[in-house]
Amino acid sequence: MKRVITYGTFDLLHYGHINLLRRAKEQGDYLIVVLSTDEFNWNEKQKKCYFSYEKRKQLLEAIRYVDLVIPEENWDQKVSDVKSYHIDTFVMGDDWSGKFDFIQEETDAEVIYLARTPEISTSQIKKDLESGKIKG
Repeated sequence: MKRVITYGTFDLLHYGHINLLRRAKEQGDYLIVVLSTDEFNWNEKQKKCYFSYEKRKQLLEAIRYVDLVIPEENWDQKVSDVKSYHIDTFVMGDDWSGKFDFIQEETDAEVIYLARTPEISTSQIKKDLESGKIKG
């Protein structure tokens, strides 16, 4: 069985997220999504999520491409996650291109950066909501 892992916040889940998860799952048989906790988002990224970790986890678990959701609590856990879960392929969006190449060097996992869905992002949704362009 080929195992795939990806990381993210997945707040305000949208079709760009679904596209990424579908394409990540196409890389193997079993997809693990490592979901940023609320504390990690706030303390390390200065990001306040609209939905709590538990709600975001529940949404991800309902997606057919996702086999397991685990918490991301710090930046440094990626190598240990890849080793602990016997990961074959590490997948991220191409906005992170090159940032995780070290994982391929430190583990046996292949690192793949998938193109983002260009016309959608959580950041843009939040801006549009704040500006009144779309109603929440």
